[in-house]
Amino acid sequence: MSTLAGVKVMVIDDSNTIRRSAEIFLGQAGCEVILAEDGFDALAKISDRLPDVIFVDVMMPRLDGYQTCSLIKKNPRYKTTPVIMLSSKDGLFDRARGRMVGSDEYLTKPFTKDSLLLAVAAHIRSV
Repeated sequence: MSTLAGVKVMVIDDSNTIRRSAEIFLGQAGCEVILAEDGFDALAKISDRLPDVIFVDVMMPRLDGYQTCSLIKKNPRYKTTPVIMLSSKDGLFDRARGRMVGSDEYLTKPFTKDSLLLAVAAHIRSV
C-alpha cells in the first residue's frame, strides 16, 4: 500500500496502546501520523497539521468521540475531512450515532493493520 505514503493521519485515542499500534501500522505504510490523547488535544493540533484522515475513539474523557467529530464537521474548513470512529462497541445505535455527528466510517477495536489501512485508503483523495 505505497499509495498511502505522505498521507497525514490523525489518531485520537486516550489509550496509549491504541495510539502506538495505529502509529506503527500507519507509519509502516508511509503515513505521517499525528497523535492526540483526547478531543481537546486533537482540536488544538488539527488546524496546525491539517490531517487528511482522522480516527477518533468514541469513549474518551472530557470530550468524547461523538462531540469531537461533531466539532470537526461543523467547521467549514474540515467538514470534508474523513472522520472514522473507533470503538469497541459495535451496536447499531453506536453506528447510527456516529453517522448523526458526521462520521464517515465506523471501525471496531481491536482493529487489524489491514482494516486500518483499508479505511485510510478508502477515504483519501489524490494527495
